[in-house]
Amino acid sequence: MSRIRAGVYGGSGYAGLDLVEILSAHPAVDLVFATSNSYRGEPAPGAALRYIAPAEAPLESADVIFLALPHRASASWVKRGIEAGVKVVDLSADLRLDSPEAYAAHYHAPHPHPELLPAPYGLPEINRANLAGVDVVATPGCYPTTALLGLYPLLRHNALAADAPVFIDAKSGVTGAGRKPSLSTHFAEVYSNLVPYKTGRCHRHIGELEQEARKLTPRMGPIVFCPHLLPVDRGLMTSMYVTLHDSFNSSQAQDLFAECYANEPLVDVLRTGEQATLKHAVKTNRCVISITPALESYLHIASVTDNLRKGAASQAVQNMNLMVGLDETMGLI
Repeated sequence: MSRIRAGVYGGSGYAGLDLVEILSAHPAVDLVFATSNSYRGEPAPGAALRYIAPAEAPLESADVIFLALPHRASASWVKRGIEAGVKVVDLSADLRLDSPEAYAAHYHAPHPHPELLPAPYGLPEINRANLAGVDVVATPGCYPTTALLGLYPLLRHNALAADAPVFIDAKSGVTGAGRKPSLSTHFAEVYSNLVPYKTGRCHRHIGELEQEARKLTPRMGPIVFCPHLLPVDRGLMTSMYVTLHDSFNSSQAQDLFAECYANEPLVDVLRTGEQATLKHAVKTNRCVISITPALESYLHIASVTDNLRKGAASQAVQNMNLMVGLDETMGLI
């Protein structure tokens, strides 16, 4: 197979920087451009390129483009890529929800290009069969990636109690808020602090989480989601509390998770008694999961990723590998 020519839009944001690094070292990829308005003309770290403005990027020179852009800004570039016959891996929220109505409900604005929906949801461990050979993929958010991988064995086995709420207590490093400075991400604000935000059912990722979970377990209860800003640069942990179906006992969970992920090279299930920590996953392309029975009908799951890797850039590359027929883990392990 000939080498894949890739371009990155938004190559100077935190996820974009990791994309540039991964693609520059990928054995089957030539990185042909990386864009940035703020750093135009400056060297792109980890690549033999200088940043160019998006309007100057030679779109037609690429086989695949990665869009590490804000939501609403990304959709127009998806459309341009499709029209140019280029494969598109979108890291924004613009393609993650299945309908314009769902997008408007959770992002409080009309979808900029509703004709693009629905798009394949790029969580390979769950949706691999729908990603091979496609032209466009929506790469999930870091919180939904980490949470859904932690819930997937139970969802697939229909092991959750019908209509019972799922509680997700999530903590992310500051890079999850993006590179643009703000008061809430200023060093003096986050240091020695732990800040919850958009708690309960306010966060925009609720729609994405429930949409994908209910494709597997339609009667799953509502998700109660509490994200926190953690005073570290990177890493994400979801600590999840679930009520199990009467037919399933918490003592069965370890074997269920081990069987489900036995052949998944980018998901590690820890042994009984071990707890997943940020250090298991930071600067890796893996998700690491631990399971702790509470009572017979209650289970705690800890699921950990690097928010910029498996939560964004490396998952986007995993999706690209599937789209173009490469080994799924090429350039990632």
